[in-house]
Amino acid sequence: MSAVARSSRRLKTVEKGTLKTLSEKVQQLLNKQLNTEFHSAYTYLSLAAYFEDLDLNGFAHWMKIQYQEELLHADKIYTFINNRDARVILEPLAAPRAEWASPLEAFKSALANEQVLSQKIYEVVDEALQERDHATHAFMQWFVNEQVEEEAIVRDIVSDIERVIESKDGLFLMDRDLAGRTPQVGQESPA
Repeated sequence: MSAVARSSRRLKTVEKGTLKTLSEKVQQLLNKQLNTEFHSAYTYLSLAAYFEDLDLNGFAHWMKIQYQEELLHADKIYTFINNRDARVILEPLAAPRAEWASPLEAFKSALANEQVLSQKIYEVVDEALQERDHATHAFMQWFVNEQVEEEAIVRDIVSDIERVIESKDGLFLMDRDLAGRTPQVGQESPA
């Protein structure tokens, strides 16, 4: 019996007015999002390694913090799935891309990664709304807001790199600025 079949047996019918467990569709989408967050973390770790190879340690530091944040996001989803009496299903991770032509291309790749995350989050939100799963919808709002911020930050860094790409001094100053990034505090979501 597959993990999905076993987990669908856990889906329960409960009395009106009590928190129901996840539908099979929402459970599948949340598990897909969980695995997407893990792949995103893996991608950011690969980007960090790329920047370390270029001796751009500030850029690498920034990517390592992104890696850690994606792991926190995955953990939030993991906890939520379990709190809803559903089954977490982990999938194998594909190897992330490891080479980029330039720091600019690497950050454009990071932006594309954030845009994929946003789209997947919206799929979960849309299904939760359609099913009137208020708990999942409320939980996912933290991720919606987080993605607005994440995309804006990465888009700003892409713009900054585009302005200084021809200047080694400009890239050095950006590297120094990115080295000063600290992990966000209070990334709590209503799990």
